[in-house]
Amino acid sequence: MERRTGQPLRTCIGCRRTAARSELLRLVMDRGGAQRVVVDPRRRLPGRGAWLHPDQACLKQAVKRRAFHRAFRGPADIRGVDDYFSTSVPATAGPDTVQAESGSEI
Repeated sequence: MERRTGQPLRTCIGCRRTAARSELLRLVMDRGGAQRVVVDPRRRLPGRGAWLHPDQACLKQAVKRRAFHRAFRGPADIRGVDDYFSTSVPATAGPDTVQAESGSEI
């Protein structure tokens, strides 16, 4: 399951699209005994991994589909993933966002 460029492909548990491993976040179950899922930014932690696009939409879709439960073969606490997304992914500008004037509108 590799591209011609030699990059391994993985499937996002949210949107189910395949992408290069370098484009996805690796998630693993924390070894501390609690069923807590954590982000593995270096892709080096031991254990069964799951892959997710670094996108809020994919996270929401994975939660809706109960993909974490299936990927880790049991209950999974995803608060660590939620924390990662809330601190790492910038919020997009909404309709109520006020933009600074450039001065040419005056």
